[in-house]
This record gives sequence, structure tokens and C-alpha cells, in this order.
Amino acid sequence: MFEAILNLLYPNVCGICGKICKESICEKCELKLQEYEINNIGVFRYEGIIRKKIIEYKFGDKAYLYKTFAKIILKNEKICGFLRNYDIIIPVPLSKKKKQARGYNQTELVAREIAKNITNLKLETNILVKTKDTEVQSLLTKTQRTENVKNAFAVKNAENIKGKKIILFDDIYTTGATANECSRVLTEAGAEEIMILTIAKD
Repeated sequence: MFEAILNLLYPNVCGICGKICKESICEKCELKLQEYEINNIGVFRYEGIIRKKIIEYKFGDKAYLYKTFAKIILKNEKICGFLRNYDIIIPVPLSKKKKQARGYNQTELVAREIAKNITNLKLETNILVKTKDTEVQSLLTKTQRTENVKNAFAVKNAENIKGKKIILFDDIYTTGATANECSRVLTEAGAEEIMILTIAKD
């Protein structure tokens, strides 16, 4: 339903340059983004046009950009090869308050699109939950970030992840505080293996 509404509200354009494009990212911009790639699974450097577009996606009410970010990941054969080895993709959750204010969870939209295009990869949005509001991580030091997210996440329906290989998806990896805390609770709940996948690394 959400995707259908977005398709009605926004034309199918390249999320980077804004020109009409069937694939959500045009060939010209796809080549341009190569300069931001780093040697990590599914990660760009968090700078330049990538930083600009992630900020617009999260805070600029441009939910439709999920298609562009998902397409970037899915068009990378090496990344898709890794993803096919996993059972479940779990987006890092937002608190109910923050999700209500933003109108969507930016990680969930991208993760949902990835799951739709990777055979046997299941999206789970009701397992990892955020149990408390936290301060904005970007405003904190490395030590403060770790404390900020400590015990901020919990696992429900743990039986659904026991022995499973999980992709934890987030938009940005900075100090790893959020990813580490989420990984900890998922591991304690019985997950066999966890891979962190992000759009960008700061």
C-alpha cells in the first residue's frame, strides 16, 4: 500500500539527479557514484552526493529514494552473492515516536525492497524492536553513542531467528554502536550469524 501511494505521488525518476529514469538510478549517476565506493560490503563513503541524498531521504520527506538506494545495492552482483547466503534481513528499528514523526522507517523501506528481489531472503520487522527513545547519535561522542543505545533494543519472537543467518540493515555506519547493540541482542536470542549491511560508512 505504501509503495502504491509513493508511485502515485512521485514520478519514476533517478533519485540522484532527478531525471526521468525507469531504474530509479540512471547510468550516468551510477558511474558517478563509483568514486564513493569503499572496500566493504554494500557501503559507500558517507560524503558528497551520497551524504546529501541520505540526509534528504531521512529528514527531507523524500521516502521515494528507497528505490534508488535498493537499486544501487541490488545491481552489485558481489553484494547480491553475499545476500543470498542469508535467511533473514532485519532493518534497524526506529522508536514509535520517531517513526510517527518521520512517517516511515528509512531502513525498513530499503530492506523490504531488497528482500523482494533476493530469493529466499525473508524480511522481518517484528523481531527487533526499539524499546526507548535515544538521543541523535550524530551529536554524540563515540563513548556517548555506546551508552546512548545501551539496552535500547530488544527481541520479540526469538524462536523465528534461532539458528538463522541474519543481515542487519542500517543506513549509516559510524562508530558501530547501534549495529553492535542490535547484533548483541540478536545473538543472545539465538541468531547463528549476523552481517551488517549499510548504505554508507562515515
